[in-house]
Amino acid sequence: MNVLLIGSGGREHALAWKIAQSPKLTTLYAAPGNPGIAECATCVTLNVDDHAAVISFCREKSIPFVVVGPEAPLVAGLSDALRAEGIAVFGPSAAAAQLEGSKGFTKDLCAKYNIPTGAYQRFNNAPKAKAYVRAEGAPIVVKADGLAAGKGVTVAMTVDEACAAIDDCFEGAFGEAGAEVVVEAYLDGEEASFFCLCDGTTLLALASAQDHKRVGDGDTGPNTGGMGAYSPAPVMTPEIVERTMKEIIEPTMRGMAADGHPFSGVFFAGLMITAKGPELIEYNVRFGDPECQVLMMRLKSDLLDLLLATAEGRLQDASAEWRDETALTVVMASKGYPGSYEKNTPIAALPQPTETQRIFHAGTALKDGALVATGGRVLNVTAFGQNVTEAQARAYAMADQVDWPNGFMRHDIGWRAVARENQGEN
Repeated sequence: MNVLLIGSGGREHALAWKIAQSPKLTTLYAAPGNPGIAECATCVTLNVDDHAAVISFCREKSIPFVVVGPEAPLVAGLSDALRAEGIAVFGPSAAAAQLEGSKGFTKDLCAKYNIPTGAYQRFNNAPKAKAYVRAEGAPIVVKADGLAAGKGVTVAMTVDEACAAIDDCFEGAFGEAGAEVVVEAYLDGEEASFFCLCDGTTLLALASAQDHKRVGDGDTGPNTGGMGAYSPAPVMTPEIVERTMKEIIEPTMRGMAADGHPFSGVFFAGLMITAKGPELIEYNVRFGDPECQVLMMRLKSDLLDLLLATAEGRLQDASAEWRDETALTVVMASKGYPGSYEKNTPIAALPQPTETQRIFHAGTALKDGALVATGGRVLNVTAFGQNVTEAQARAYAMADQVDWPNGFMRHDIGWRAVARENQGEN
């Protein structure tokens, strides 16, 4: 089977690497891909905003199945266009992708179907939003309603900080994404990510992960798209997973179907594990980045089989097997990220992958035959271990072998779990 993968980041490199292992695969194409993806796929130049061009390419190359990596093409309706032409696709319709495309849509769904989440209000102007913040007090959370590449959320510890975040949104810091703002209650607890495949009527739980959003060690500094992750997340105990499925994921699947936009793809639930149990922070409608990288390292099953079963409504017959070990990834980013940073800085050398560790490319390109960094988040250094402590040590040992003077990384990915493991030894 020929497959087209849409995307160019670390998530897509991890997906490409895993799909390429399937005995069912004939040729994997990636649009646009990156130099890492090019090692396991044929990279092609294709304007994914031009749905007719994508359909034409699938016809030309006899591609019956498309996997959409990032969220923007899903929100823009690429899945709908492909399905209308009889091409199977992994990823929700534009209507179902509103779960990620609009924070307000998701909060309204939670309210309608009694899904545990923080109390909230939606606003389309700054004065009313600020009045609500002053009435509620801090800490409080301010979110741009639309897609903001993981950067449209402010966890404000003071009223002034919340009001400044509201101004940022309405003054255009996040473009159209900030035309509406959701202000919601601050949830106290430990964050975790949970992934679950859905074909509209059946769910298949995948695995948990925990990522590190802030740019600096000790979870300091501004939020980013993610500076590292590990899987599984110890806080996601069997009991918490069961409650997440029953109280959050299942009502979402049923609610989406009842509202006329059944969901097909992957639920990526951002959770806060509070004293009351799991509560939903937000949904994403694609694999996480960098969570996907650790999930793919741990997955033993044929990924192409699972994605096809999701797209074709056959999840009731599917199962997923996982390695018991911990996988941990460290993001190497360009100095200055998440602010402005220099592009096209040279990456002189990368260590070779082994059975227990590898590097996924997130923001790289070849320039005159040399590897350069083109993005904010550039490399995902990923390793296995018997526990988080071992996986962390291996990942950082590999990261130290990367010759890229303009790169930086956090040095404490997995710190909560490592602290727990060390306490267990004492």
